[in-house]
Amino acid sequence: MINKLKIFRVIADLKQQELAEKVEVSRQTIIAIEAGKYIPSTLLSLKLAAVLNTSVEVLFNLEESDWKREK
Repeated sequence: MINKLKIFRVIADLKQQELAEKVEVSRQTIIAIEAGKYIPSTLLSLKLAAVLNTSVEVLFNLEESDWKREK
């Protein structure tokens, strides 16, 4: 999954800690999402999109590999 969280966070002039506080998670969670190491829940994705004034679909995009079944 591709995410544009860092881009939108920087545009909103928010530090990782500030965004984390607004969506009630740890700074480490924001770091992990931005690094692509953690896929947020639906609820967290909706919160992030709301705080950053965009949609979930704009923040997060599926890659071709996301459609392949795991074996």
